Amino acid sequence: MLDAPVSGGQEKAQSGTLAIMVGGKEEVFKQSKAILEAMGRPVLVGDIGAGQITKLVNQTIVAINIAAVAEALILGKKAGVNPQRIFEAIKGGLAGSQCLTDKGPRMFQGRFNPGFRIGLHVKDLNNVLATSRELHTAMPLCAQVMEMMQTLMAEGHTDLDHGGIALFYEKLNSISLKEE
Repeated sequence: MLDAPVSGGQEKAQSGTLAIMVGGKEEVFKQSKAILEAMGRPVLVGDIGAGQITKLVNQTIVAINIAAVAEALILGKKAGVNPQRIFEAIKGGLAGSQCLTDKGPRMFQGRFNPGFRIGLHVKDLNNVLATSRELHTAMPLCAQVMEMMQTLMAEGHTDLDHGGIALFYEKLNSISLKEE
């Protein structure tokens, strides 16, 4: 048996390029690797359960990155700089990330049709925070992003893509990232 959660959303699932975080015995992984490679790039991260922990780490990083992208782009726009030009200027530097590349353009278009729903990300962050409590691990950034996503769900945005966290910042700052 293996635990093998994935990351990459619908697009990467369709293209067979998912990140596959595998927990289990090396012998079982080797036997199953070809099957997993048909779906993406499997990496053995440890024994059973390690795949699930790796997925929680992934979801934490993704949530915080998306929030950082939205927050920073709002600052730029509020200062009078075109957020799309900011995006073009920084995407190749250290601030560049898959979250910036994937979610920035969606924020500029106001297009939050689901890739990965806010409601599902909240489910994952609940698991992250429960695990952090069990392990006595402080996760203040994750907890803050969870509150933002909970607010969006309370406003009826459960089924939007998690990039919709931009809506939280837009409402908070009375400004939209959507192209004018």
